[in-house]
Amino acid sequence: MVNKIEVLAQYLPEQAAPIIAKWIDYFQCEFKISKNRATKLGDYRHPFKGNGHKISVNNDLNSYAFLVTTVHEFAHLLTWNDHKNKVKPHGAEWKNNFKRMMKPFFELNIFPEDIHHTITNYLNNPAASSCTDLTLARALKKYDAYLATNRIEEIPINAVFTLKDGRKFKKGERIRKRYRCLCLDNGNIYLFNPLAEVLLATGT
Repeated sequence: MVNKIEVLAQYLPEQAAPIIAKWIDYFQCEFKISKNRATKLGDYRHPFKGNGHKISVNNDLNSYAFLVTTVHEFAHLLTWNDHKNKVKPHGAEWKNNFKRMMKPFFELNIFPEDIHHTITNYLNNPAASSCTDLTLARALKKYDAYLATNRIEEIPINAVFTLKDGRKFKKGERIRKRYRCLCLDNGNIYLFNPLAEVLLATGT
């Protein structure tokens, strides 16, 4: 258990690490710290074919973003335990669980005031749209150790950009919450979060 807390404390605010470690053990969850994924910050997978709960969170998030993403995914786990797949992924049931699971971190005053305020506004508004997720994401981004060269939402349609791994893409239209982008290396379509960090290509 001590080892797990030490590892988590490298990514989370120190006071939060013991709580997350307890959740991992209590829910018997496989918790993975993943490499950067441009399309998502974290992921939850429910038990399937003998495998238990699985949660993954990107390793390059600042500590507050890592914690919020972790709580977000654990709220999915709790919602699945309560309702299986009979409710909406981010419906009232998930929101109530997110609120409950965020409470111990609020009580410890772990978050800076602006993040705390943004989360509270989101949780207190049952009609909150997906745009509110972006409001929270922007509040969290302010605590990154470095500023992104560009965000997907900031560059024009049809602009060519590259990722840190060298892959080149062409930005397409926004489809609901994400941007549809064409990978110029393999011709496949990928969906990008509006806040994904990219580098504008200097030549096409």
